[in-house]
Amino acid sequence: MELHAVTNDSFPVNELIKQIKAIESEVDFIHIRERSKTASELVDLVKQLLSEGVPKEKLVINDRVDVALLTNIHRVHLPGHSFSPKELRQKFPHLHAGMSVHSIEEAKAAEENGAEYVMFGHVYDTSCKPGLKARGVKLVEELTSALSIPVVVIGGVTPDRIPELLHVNVKGIAVMSGIFTHHQPRIMAQAFSKKLKENPYEKAL
Repeated sequence: MELHAVTNDSFPVNELIKQIKAIESEVDFIHIRERSKTASELVDLVKQLLSEGVPKEKLVINDRVDVALLTNIHRVHLPGHSFSPKELRQKFPHLHAGMSVHSIEEAKAAEENGAEYVMFGHVYDTSCKPGLKARGVKLVEELTSALSIPVVVIGGVTPDRIPELLHVNVKGIAVMSGIFTHHQPRIMAQAFSKKLKENPYEKAL
């Protein structure tokens, strides 16, 4: 199962670079989701990450297709209200695009519109979405059965909750505050990575 780390738009560029460098060997993908930063700041951030040796293949640019094109990053993640991934690839066939969704209906529409995967949440209660009811693992199971494209889940996922997600056919988990609000993000990334690599069936034998 893949581990996606999603930045939380809380740090200046230099500090964010340190955090990403600390975790990049433990995660499969790093989503640059920095809504308050300018295009110039984002381009600078990505260029510095690449110059520091962060693999280009691990970087995903959230929402800002312009930044992805300017920095030659091939993976973008689109919000649910964005344009069609199918239309995007007609113009830029080298781009890979996923989409955020919050219901089975949205997920089916994203698949029809050419999304290569969907990110669904929030699965568990999370401080990022105070007052909003979690959608739950049962709905995740229904979602993975209804789609032919991969599903990545986000929202309140902790290392201890990973075993139950292993049984609902998700492609990966995405973690934002669970990694980036921790005072040692590398330690948390390692905890998630270790849990994802455990074989839940070995203990049953």
